[in-house]
Amino acid sequence: MADRRAGRRPGAFWAYVLEAFHRGGVVLPAGVGTPTRAEGVTRSFLVRLSEGLAGRPQPAVLVLDQFDTAQPPAMTEGLDFVLRHAAGGLRIVLTSRTDSLLPLHRYRAADEIAEIRHADLRFTDEDVRALLDEHRLEISPAGVGLLMERTEGWAAGVRLCALAMQRSADPEAFLRQFAADRTTIADYLLKEVLDTQPPPTQDLLLRVCVTDRIHPDLADELTGRDDAAGTLAGLARDNAFLEQIDASAWYRLHPLFAEVLRAHLRRRHPGLEPRLHGRAARWLARTGRLTEAVLQGAAAGDWQFAAAQLVDNLAIGRLFTGLEADQLGRAFAGMPTDAAGAIDGVGETGETGAEGATGVAPALVAAACRLVEQDLPGCEAALRRADSYSGPDSAPAARLGRAFIGVLAGRLAEDPEATGRAAADADRLFRELPPPLLAGRPELRALVMAGLGAVELGAGRLDRAESALTAAVAACGEPGTEYPHCDALGSLALVAFRRGRLRQAAEHARASLAVAEQSALPPERRSGADHLVLAGVAVEQDDLPAARRHLDLALAATAAGPVRSSRPWSGPPSSAPGSRRPRATGRPRSPPSVR
Repeated sequence: MADRRAGRRPGAFWAYVLEAFHRGGVVLPAGVGTPTRAEGVTRSFLVRLSEGLAGRPQPAVLVLDQFDTAQPPAMTEGLDFVLRHAAGGLRIVLTSRTDSLLPLHRYRAADEIAEIRHADLRFTDEDVRALLDEHRLEISPAGVGLLMERTEGWAAGVRLCALAMQRSADPEAFLRQFAADRTTIADYLLKEVLDTQPPPTQDLLLRVCVTDRIHPDLADELTGRDDAAGTLAGLARDNAFLEQIDASAWYRLHPLFAEVLRAHLRRRHPGLEPRLHGRAARWLARTGRLTEAVLQGAAAGDWQFAAAQLVDNLAIGRLFTGLEADQLGRAFAGMPTDAAGAIDGVGETGETGAEGATGVAPALVAAACRLVEQDLPGCEAALRRADSYSGPDSAPAARLGRAFIGVLAGRLAEDPEATGRAAADADRLFRELPPPLLAGRPELRALVMAGLGAVELGAGRLDRAESALTAAVAACGEPGTEYPHCDALGSLALVAFRRGRLRQAAEHARASLAVAEQSALPPERRSGADHLVLAGVAVEQDDLPAARRHLDLALAATAAGPVRSSRPWSGPPSSAPGSRRPRATGRPRSPPSVR
């Protein structure tokens, strides 16, 4: 079963699908690859996945829970594509309350679908009687009929009503008074579900609703008690609004009930919600759940803590690369410019991160976020704020974060000197920081060296460019390094082309394309350098149709605009294949117009 945490993000959805296949023993070819961008995947990834499923001796069965019209078209279109091209190697089981955007009419016409509709899932009178018996409720046939009328056989509604009836002095009278349209579902859930719980359980539910997942220890942290394990287990066993996740120690509230609880929390305890987010953030940080800690800290408005989690843990590179980049970027979208410290009382523990309330971490994260949007003036302004807060006693992690952003900012500014100074600072700090910590952050070195190499290439210093780019490629290979890997290989292809090494240039360019395809990088996240080089090589080989094809693809990538890094040939035009020395000098000639 694919995990519902993927939400409405196609890239994350397919990543969870692959993980579900892995856990279910579905072996796919290594060449299928893995999505690296939460917001989308490429058609080539879907093609490889379809081919991998088509080659299986037995079809894989994928269960998708709550897959309905709320899903974005890109997700349903991709699922339909894989289903149609997997040659019978995939079977899908959908559960939803509404029709999905999949072309069900086509499946029906081809007799390729078996449907269990809402009417098939409705409880019958016999089902209702059986459930009431399990709750030790003796209800008359007229009462059962009334319950069926009010709930229309909705199983969860029948169960929730039965729970409320258990606590009523006169269950039959409760049924007579119950009317589905007399109040909102929120009012019903509050009155007949929340209010029927003992006060300690009500308090627990109101406090844990601020998190997507609930661990007993986290619940104890939020309540200040030590009884969450038994309470959560009992609720999951006896109620329809809390479920255990995959037989783990974690639980999940029904999304609708959680939303109702959060609204009720704000009314009943104004100002408590951000404090709970702050407590959750610190517990998640202590237990090594970095991304969740950052998201909870941002939800608390504790920008110092949230930013310090990225800076102190050398995870600031995650804003530029990886499945969580877009999610983290959105979390910091509301951070004010002058976010210099924690909100008073949010954390309640005095913890604000290694940089205290100096504001270094928020300023560095702000600079990174501006850089992600290619906003160089905004990035430079944030860096000036970071510099005003920092000093010689700043922690190495913060200084590395400053050097890291300095490299990427220098690249966007096409400033070789500034980029070189920042890269030298980063290299020195790489040697100062604990190797185990750096080993878990390969994207940092990869992005630094790829950025330095691209700027050296733009300045025409080919030896330095090749050295830095080779180091960047060597630093890649782990999850999260797909963007700099593709980027560095594309820049290396440009270096080889400028030196007249056409075969090597083509090899680097194809390797860059292979990484992009393997990791399902969408066109807007690619630099286009690989296709540009292949166009130049094709011109040298007098293959104008191939040159035109690759040039069109390079121009399309340039028009889309790389989001996570500046163009590998940002800098003087001489770094691109379109401006070359004549063939008489032993260099490749300029590719003629092929349009």
